[in-house]
Amino acid sequence: MRGDKHNAIVVCRHEDIGDLEARGFEYGEPELRLTGFVVRKGDGVFAYRNICPHSGHRLNWKPDAFLTRDRDLIMCSMHGAIFDIESGVCVGGPCPGKSLARLRVEIVSGEIVVYPD
Repeated sequence: MRGDKHNAIVVCRHEDIGDLEARGFEYGEPELRLTGFVVRKGDGVFAYRNICPHSGHRLNWKPDAFLTRDRDLIMCSMHGAIFDIESGVCVGGPCPGKSLARLRVEIVSGEIVVYPD
């Protein structure tokens, strides 16, 4: 692993998340628990903090529900902001040009590993 293995979060196996699917996860100290999510697009995997830059709310309305109906964009369920999967940039809704907070991610031995720090 290139990152700090003490801060690494193994989200799931790469093969366990399909193309244009998302998977949420939690990290941090129990009293300061944060959430994030990964999205697989083709062979690429992208990771973000689960916070809308417009409202500060979590993006999903139920577990792993981070994408639009046709699964080509990330969507905030609170105010309908939509974000590009690969860049995290808002492309529609109340916060155009703002971005999701990206997390470092890599695939290590077939596992999706996120480094939140």
